[in-house]
Order: sequence, then C-alpha cells, then structure tokens
Amino acid sequence: MPTSVRLPNEYEQRLDYLAKQTGRSKAFYIKQLIMDHLDDLEDVYLAEQRLEQLRQGNDELIKGDEFWSGLDVDDKVS
Repeated sequence: MPTSVRLPNEYEQRLDYLAKQTGRSKAFYIKQLIMDHLDDLEDVYLAEQRLEQLRQGNDELIKGDEFWSGLDVDDKVS
C-alpha cells in the first residue's frame, strides 16, 4: 500500500539537499529512517499506550513471580 509523507519545509529542504549531494533518492533516505527507527517508535508509543490503559483501569499489573509461575520455564539456565 503506497504511503505519502508531508514534511515541514525545513526537513524537505534538508532531505532534498542530502539526496542531491549523494545521488540517492529521497525515498531511499525515508525508507532507511523508517527501517532503522521503527522498532524504537513501536517500543515508545506502545509502552505509552499500555501505561495509559493501566491508568484508566483497563488493565492490571501482576507480580513477577505470578507471571513466571504461569509459564512453562525451566529454573535452570543453560
């Protein structure tokens, strides 16, 4: 599914300059940015969403030992 991105003028100009100076496309750099940083964005925004769910009472915390006891995990570390 195609995606379009509108950037503030300053960022558009910087991206244009980088692309012209290096001979690569703007799309190349946008793709690189997304591939390099999407994991971090997911971590931050999904953690914020979970925290908000906790604050609103839509979720609950459990103790670590309770969590681990529900998993089939060996006590031994290889």
